[in-house]
Amino acid sequence: MAKRSAPEVNAGSMADIAFLLLIFFLVTTTIETDSGLNRKLPPMEDQVDPPIIREKNIFTVVVNKNDQLLVEEELTDIKDLRSLAVAFLDNGGGVGEEACDYCQGERDESSSDNPDKAIISLKNNRETSYKVYIAIQNELVAAYNELRDREFSRLYPSIGLNFVDAQKKYNDPRTSVNDSEDLKPKIDVVKNMFPQKLSEAEPSKTN
Repeated sequence: MAKRSAPEVNAGSMADIAFLLLIFFLVTTTIETDSGLNRKLPPMEDQVDPPIIREKNIFTVVVNKNDQLLVEEELTDIKDLRSLAVAFLDNGGGVGEEACDYCQGERDESSSDNPDKAIISLKNNRETSYKVYIAIQNELVAAYNELRDREFSRLYPSIGLNFVDAQKKYNDPRTSVNDSEDLKPKIDVVKNMFPQKLSEAEPSKTN
């Protein structure tokens, strides 16, 4: 009796199937990337004399190695940091050329003159936990965004967006060129009204 040969499996299309699966996974897979803090360093300039900054225009935030927060030399909870920063930035205590006509703060003469002069100085300890450091950064940036949201909605009510949403829309690659060109000058105006002047000092080794 003749021996029957085993049927062969046609593997001719396996390479095509594998190639299509490879393309599918390349297209659909998302790769997580670590995003750092959004900071833009100023350009290098030849500056002979540093500008004179009044002490009242500096909002000091210090974090020690025990993750305790000192704001203007007073022990403060992180949840109160944003409101304190908003009050400082929006104070508008200047007069004459340094007056701020859109500020809605207390206009305390002992606090910041205007948002352009106001500087937030952050200093942390080398042993400060990363979690607390990021939380403080988030609260300080949120203080700027809160004020920018207010002014953007006040100046451009017909758009129906706040500053944060407008910036997201501007940075979205799906946004049309016309919409981007319309949003950019408006975003720049509000940024100039409350410029983000966040200074970080060299971390200390003690305290």
